[in-house]
Amino acid sequence: MTSTNARSLDYFGQQIRAIATHETTLYILKRLGQAIITLLLASMLSFLIIHLAPGDYLDTLEQDPTISPETIEQLKVQYGLDKPIWEQYLNWLWGVVTRLDFGESFVYQRNVGSLILERVGNTLLLAVSSIIVTWAIALPLGIIGAVNQNKPIDRTLRVISYIGQGFPSFVTALLLLFLAQLTSPLFPVGSMTSVNHIDMSPLGKMVDIAWHMILPTLALSVTSFAGLQRLTRGSLLDVLRQDYIQTARAKGLPENRVIYVHALRNAVNPLITILGFEFASLLSGSFIAEYFFNWPGLGRLILQAVMTQDLYLVMVSLMVGAIMLIIGNLLADLMLKFVDPRIRLENLK
Repeated sequence: MTSTNARSLDYFGQQIRAIATHETTLYILKRLGQAIITLLLASMLSFLIIHLAPGDYLDTLEQDPTISPETIEQLKVQYGLDKPIWEQYLNWLWGVVTRLDFGESFVYQRNVGSLILERVGNTLLLAVSSIIVTWAIALPLGIIGAVNQNKPIDRTLRVISYIGQGFPSFVTALLLLFLAQLTSPLFPVGSMTSVNHIDMSPLGKMVDIAWHMILPTLALSVTSFAGLQRLTRGSLLDVLRQDYIQTARAKGLPENRVIYVHALRNAVNPLITILGFEFASLLSGSFIAEYFFNWPGLGRLILQAVMTQDLYLVMVSLMVGAIMLIIGNLLADLMLKFVDPRIRLENLK
């Protein structure tokens, strides 16, 4: 019994060591270490830039004649705005590291962390759905354009992509609002749920949220799909010109197998690379969609924080953007390794 337990423990220890020393594990740990340094430098720079902007939150209160100068001074002491900038930053950083306390919102009089947690899920829901819609549309159209290069359908798709890239997000949002007005009440506008949402069944609640997501998701996807479609077409055309593709065709392989197994598998690498940047950019892109469609996400919250100079809320929103960029790039690297085992993670920059 003792020898069996010893062998089991030895096997378990070997598995732990194999996982701990695996290339992917070491790469993730290395990237996490770099992420900590990146976030520290980003927080310092963000704090400095915010303070370099003229005025602060209390300046708006000073314009209110009903608020006495004594009250302004009390608030300045309460929020720590009477201290030097470096001391304000160190106090904020110490609270984040030791207690996960990201400070108090001046406007909402609440902990910033709780405000972000309330909204981040809604923004991520919109961002992920937009990525899915974008890729579901762009990949097939890009493949069709590459396979039918310079044919009428390819020219038509290229015109559509040029128009899509030329449309600013706010113009797309305005056109979709106009469409919602013409087809009312087919497409709901405002918030992410209906008035009677609480009385619906679980399935009904999911359908209700999905129905409210249609227009803001399209507003985020139009410009993104146009660029991704062109990139897919160009990447696939480069691969289709390679010698091994001509060899595969000469061997009599079916055209579908040549395109979807041999060509597309190698053409997808640059597309995965931009996925991380696309994921992070959706946070900034969501500002317009959330504002126009009254979606209760981070975009509207951050926009209001910037307008009111809500210091700690702006700080955390900038950190969320940096974290999304880091996570997106890490996921893109791991996906590259998954789809192409020839890639060495230590060679990725």
